[in-house]
Order: sequence, then C-alpha cells, then structure tokens
Amino acid sequence: MSDEFLRHPNRIAIVGTSCAGKSTLARELSQRLGAPHVELDELFWGPEWTARSPEEFAASVDRATASPAWIVDGNYSAARGLVLQRATTVIWLNYPLSTLMRRAVSRTFRRLVTRERLFNGNREPLLGFLHCYWIPRWVLQSYRRLRREYAALLASPECDHLEVVEIRSTREAEELLAKARKAVETL
Repeated sequence: MSDEFLRHPNRIAIVGTSCAGKSTLARELSQRLGAPHVELDELFWGPEWTARSPEEFAASVDRATASPAWIVDGNYSAARGLVLQRATTVIWLNYPLSTLMRRAVSRTFRRLVTRERLFNGNREPLLGFLHCYWIPRWVLQSYRRLRREYAALLASPECDHLEVVEIRSTREAEELLAKARKAVETL
C-alpha cells in the first residue's frame, strides 16, 4: 500500500459496512494528519434520530466537502457520488462478517448500558432490536450488498481518479495509522 496520500492527505473518504470502524479511523487520521473530520452520520441524523431532509443533507455534505482537505466517513448513498467525486483517496474497510458482527453486538450493548451520547445527543434506543435499522441486524442485511457495491464502484472508471486503499483486517488498519504517524514525523 502506498502511503503517499498520508504525506499530502487532501480529501480522504473512509467507507465500509457499519461497525467497521470508519469513524474511529477517521478521527485518528484527522488528529494525526491535521485534516478536518466529517462524520456523515452527524450530518444526516438530527436530535431524536430525526433524519435530515435530502436537500438539507446534500447541502451539508456539499459545504463539508468544499474545503481543500478533509476526512469523511460514512456510507450514505445520497452523498456517495459527491464525496467520491471530490475525494483524492478512498479507504475501504473491507472486514470479514465475523469481525463486524462481534463489533456490532458489543458496541450496541455497551452503548445501551452506558447510555453513551452519540451525534446530536442521540442514544442507542432501548428497544432498538425491534427496529429494522438495529445495528447488528443492519450489518447482517447490508454486508454482502455493500461489499459487492464497493468492489464494483471502486473498480469503475468513475473512481479512476482515486487512490484506493483496501483494509482487510484490524492489523492493516493499525499499520496504516503507524504509517500516518511516521509520515507526520518526517514532514
């Protein structure tokens, strides 16, 4: 994997199935590289899990990705075209389903127990398992579809301008962060 994009981060999009660690990786890269972190979940969800209107969401994504450097994380199909068009690098967290399910269950239950506040004051719903978007259920339902979509999209001419970095394990993600630390130290 080339690490040139770490020396000149420009615009990095981090994609992958829910619970892959997109936001965590984006926050850490943002701190190490000094590029602003944009979390699409925060732009999409308002208080009490109210989805923003498509127009409001699109305008927020447009503003957030208009600057010369950023690190965006998220999978919203409504924002994907604009984000990838403006990005210089995409990091695809393409982990095995077993890793994602373990994370989905542990993260969901940790958030339920601790009542951790998420973006815009939202919390994991106490009866979330009844909802079709309950994270462990969503991971199972979307895993194969998202893998197929990203494999095809990132290999398409539409993404020829992107440096694509595919991460297949947490070890590879840790190696990427170590490279980011070294790249910053050598500047």
